[in-house]
Amino acid sequence: MSRKRSDISREDIAKQFVLPERQSKIDTLLRQDGQAYCICRSSDSSRFMICCDACEEWYHGDCIKISEKEAKNIRQYFCVRCQEDDPTLQTRWKTKREREEPSAQVIDEKKSKKRKERYEREVKADKKVKKCGECMGCYRTEDCGRCDVCTRKNKHNSSKTKERCKQRLCVNALGGGSRRKRKDSGSDIEQSHNEHLKTDYPRQCYGPKCVRSAKYGSKYCSDQCGMNLAKTRILQVLPQRLQEWALAPSAAEEKNRKALDQVRKQQLEVRQILKELDKRHREIDYLVERARQASIDPQLENDIERDEESSMYCVTCGHEIHSKSAIKHMEKCFNKYEAQASFGSIFKTRIEGNNMFCDFFNPSNRTYCKRLRVLCPEHCKDPKILEHEVCGCPLVTNVFTSTGDFCRAPKKSCTKHYVWEKLRRAEIDLERVRQWLKMDELLEKERQIRSSMANRAGVLALMLHSTYNHEVIECIKKAQDEQTMRHERESSRMQI
Repeated sequence: MSRKRSDISREDIAKQFVLPERQSKIDTLLRQDGQAYCICRSSDSSRFMICCDACEEWYHGDCIKISEKEAKNIRQYFCVRCQEDDPTLQTRWKTKREREEPSAQVIDEKKSKKRKERYEREVKADKKVKKCGECMGCYRTEDCGRCDVCTRKNKHNSSKTKERCKQRLCVNALGGGSRRKRKDSGSDIEQSHNEHLKTDYPRQCYGPKCVRSAKYGSKYCSDQCGMNLAKTRILQVLPQRLQEWALAPSAAEEKNRKALDQVRKQQLEVRQILKELDKRHREIDYLVERARQASIDPQLENDIERDEESSMYCVTCGHEIHSKSAIKHMEKCFNKYEAQASFGSIFKTRIEGNNMFCDFFNPSNRTYCKRLRVLCPEHCKDPKILEHEVCGCPLVTNVFTSTGDFCRAPKKSCTKHYVWEKLRRAEIDLERVRQWLKMDELLEKERQIRSSMANRAGVLALMLHSTYNHEVIECIKKAQDEQTMRHERESSRMQI
């Protein structure tokens, strides 16, 4: 490598970068060996030097009588030679404002210094504050921006306040700190929820028809009394709530019923489509069976041999192929590249009836192949075609209108209807997969609607529903009055 680099001259290197904007750099590169600077034409580069912005020639400061301090105030410098060639070129000096303003580098340095000082201050403050290392306040690194301290900071635009965000304070350190908090007159010790039940004197049990005294710290003498009270409350409240629910129609319930009807309608459509696909599958079986019983037409066999010779290129591999064998070649190429990729799942397909998927178990990956069985080139090979087999593809006119006849050419040499049975079965299976996925989505929708309807009128929901509807209560009262009147009439009739 070193010999090759030494063989290349500087002129060859410079020619690789021949651009107008780099011409001055190329000239500098060519004059590097024994280069002379300045008007003194010496190669001394240890002293202070300044460059001309026009010719890019370097000059010693003492030779042109410009000190290093003065050079800091120069915006653009042009040498005497360039000024003689072009009188419009004049050395431009910085204005007073530009001299006083700090450079961008100095500003960045000051900002970084302030940022570092602020970080050190925060670290020191964090060290001073006691932390347990377990609560969320110890792990927070940023202010919440919502508490009183943060709003005060944002209002005054000041970060110099020593107060810390309330969300960043340690909860355990606040409770067990050395500083004693001043007690307010009204702030007594917080009582527990059952503090009023811890009495020295006996108390009556709240259970229905119970004459015993309650336990210490409880309302009941036993758990059974609490269960009995809850049962009686449910029996008293729930029937009235059920009547309210039956009399007052729910808009959400009506909406869910409509949605459920729509989902069921879509499910019926999907089932109808699946039945149609099964019918089409049986029709293909019938066509294949009919072709097996038929014989080859010799006239069509001769027509296939007279086809014109032409060539084309394969879309998969790019090779030139004959038009007769184009479809076969493209099918083989596609199967070859398709077999290189794997489509596996750890779950085996469980569909009642015809299994559309390959489901070949791969012991190395412990997965099942999820290609369609008809199209899987890796595990499901096409059966060998015999010489006497007929093509059997149904013939059509105007693309869609069936003629009732079928192709009687040899299946092995028929290029017009190559693997027609395989393609049609694949179309049916793909449509089946789409419909099954749609059915799965519809079943999930039905489950969600049913669960929302079941949870709406549950015991807990009815017990917690405490809205007092005057109209409903009046209807209930009328119904109860009518019922009592009927009982009275029946009782009076029985007495007579």
